[in-house]
Amino acid sequence: MSPAYPLSVVGIGADGWDGLPARSQRALREAEVLIGGARQLGLLPGDCAGERVAWPSPLRPAVPGLLATHAGRRIAVLASGDPMFYGIGRTLNEVAGTPLRVLPHPSSVSYACARLGWPVEETEVVTLVGRPAENLAGALYDGRRLLVLSAGSGTPAEVAALLCAHGFGPTRMRILEQLGGDRERVTEGTAAAWDRMPQADALNVIALDCVRDPETRPLSLVPGLPDDAYEHDGQLTKRHVRAATLAALAPAPGELLWDVGGGSGSIAIEWLRAHRSCRAVSIERDAVRAERIGRNARSLGVPGLRVVTGPAPAALEGLPTPDAVFIGGGLTAPGLLDACWEALPPGGRIVANTVTLESEALLADRYRRHGGDLVRLAVAHAVPVGGFTGWRQAMPVTQWAAVKPSGPEAGRFT
Repeated sequence: MSPAYPLSVVGIGADGWDGLPARSQRALREAEVLIGGARQLGLLPGDCAGERVAWPSPLRPAVPGLLATHAGRRIAVLASGDPMFYGIGRTLNEVAGTPLRVLPHPSSVSYACARLGWPVEETEVVTLVGRPAENLAGALYDGRRLLVLSAGSGTPAEVAALLCAHGFGPTRMRILEQLGGDRERVTEGTAAAWDRMPQADALNVIALDCVRDPETRPLSLVPGLPDDAYEHDGQLTKRHVRAATLAALAPAPGELLWDVGGGSGSIAIEWLRAHRSCRAVSIERDAVRAERIGRNARSLGVPGLRVVTGPAPAALEGLPTPDAVFIGGGLTAPGLLDACWEALPPGGRIVANTVTLESEALLADRYRRHGGDLVRLAVAHAVPVGGFTGWRQAMPVTQWAAVKPSGPEAGRFT
């Protein structure tokens, strides 16, 4: 049931009530129900007479019930800073069923950039609020400035440990606490020496000036990471073929990939690294390899990779519709190619790689029926030959890549 009055979402900062503009103060005074965190509710004066309701934990599942309980009353929800910047505003917009009246406060990012002298539009932001610290790993590049939205007082130490583990121990860390409030403070040190720093306030933002250890090899933004960036047992799409495969898959923001026969997860991982909004599911029948895929994803900064353990095509049942499918193994499994093709919407892409004659015959047949590109990728590496140098040829890879057409033929392998 939708509320009878507009749902107000009011941003508030560490400066509390005195930092709010008159319009925000008026919305809070007029509210019959005030919903927020205990800290935020504690910042309101006594003349905000509405019933005060603290968010339960977990928060998101409780939102529909709370709004239904107080339907027909004037509700104001308190949020930290800008409610639409990694805040409660997004959740409310998805579940409230009514337009929101959002009254933002300067975000912690705006405050932090103002204190640091960093241009907001050139500063990358990574949130660790309700997200694993490994999300930060994919943003670490020498010379980059990052702002990390902290989950609490323990986040700076967690970030410092991750930086050191990824070869960024010399990184300068500044912890900006209680931004905009009377207790604002900045603590500074390096990631390598952070264990000697004092405990941070729970309300903090972490500023990083990233510095890579000289012996740490950089990882590129583009596909084709070094093979030794992955933990693997030999089931790995090798670097040069991987780069060509990702180019054929053509990841775009927000798109979903099925990585069928995940092996070490390299295709799905580099798909996710293409853009932070990309999504991927890696399907791997071997449980040991499936666990390895998860470790690789966390190590390379994309812990959101979903790993499904089980044989395809049975394991594909119930998965969300993909924008692209990569098949790196199991091509000869009965019904696999058909299931992947049928799952694609019009305009979806399919790419399949193989090194065996039996699977190559299947791909040649699909190329004959449906077109696309059928290519053979051959890579040779220079190796010592006595006192000279020669070429060692890797097994050639046959690749079929196609886009599913629209129209009556889109759903059939005929």
